[in-house]
Amino acid sequence: MDELIKQVTERTGISEEQARTAVNTVISHLKNGLPASISGQLDSLIGGGTGAVGDLTSRAEGIIGGLGGMFEKKD
Repeated sequence: MDELIKQVTERTGISEEQARTAVNTVISHLKNGLPASISGQLDSLIGGGTGAVGDLTSRAEGIIGGLGGMFEKKD
């Protein structure tokens, strides 16, 4: 999850604390909308597993990190 927070921070220009809050908010929202069995898998995915789960983590970070483009600073 630290890598995801780093990506959000870099892409949006917000502080690490703000990025952590944003990431946790999105993850909580996702978990609340999912069945318990899948919510548990999301915890494993975000936790940075290895093997197939690690690959999914990389994909999820890319997708969620891409959301940073929606929040980029406008000059």
